[in-house]
Amino acid sequence: MWSLETLGRERLSKYFFMREFLYSEIANFHQIQNIPEDVELTLEVGRAFCTQLLDPLHETFGCVSVRSGYRSPSLNRFGNENKLNCARNDYPGECHIWDRSSELKIGGATIVIPWFADQYAQGRDWRDLAYWIHDHLPYSEQWYFPKLAAFNLTWEPVPRRTISSYIAPRGKLVAAGAAPPENLAARRARYADFPPFRCVVQPATPDRWRL
Repeated sequence: MWSLETLGRERLSKYFFMREFLYSEIANFHQIQNIPEDVELTLEVGRAFCTQLLDPLHETFGCVSVRSGYRSPSLNRFGNENKLNCARNDYPGECHIWDRSSELKIGGATIVIPWFADQYAQGRDWRDLAYWIHDHLPYSEQWYFPKLAAFNLTWEPVPRRTISSYIAPRGKLVAAGAAPPENLAARRARYADFPPFRCVVQPATPDRWRL
């Protein structure tokens, strides 16, 4: 029997625990429980998402802030029906319901990278980060929002590799199966001043405590 406290302690990756993804302003304000219907599937998808996408971001840019993480099917349905910026449960790209179906595995979150958000506030182009992610990580979808350059980042077993934005230039920047509109040299020039990939090193574990 899973308890919510036990679930929150589950480690998804080197840097992330499930508890970080369970908080929801919608659930808190409307007093709706945000508990997975399929805990094992939720953890499987969450671990893949965090290990393959969020850990490399953390090791490159430092803090990764989760703005909106996991949503249970019932919570997401409530958010959609009440026009609270939640997609339909059956929308193929809905990334917050990690346990929607074992045949349709998709996991993601809305995140902010403070290191980049500070530069975006001064006028930096959101595409600089989008192209860096495109060239370094096995993402399935990126979708950018005007506030804080927050974006949905998703993982799927077979990634679609799409980039879209509500920030100008709005719309779809990269469609599934299509090449980006800028070549690799141009993309690299955009993020030439970014930190080296996975350059953030955690303190070493003392020898006597290593596994």
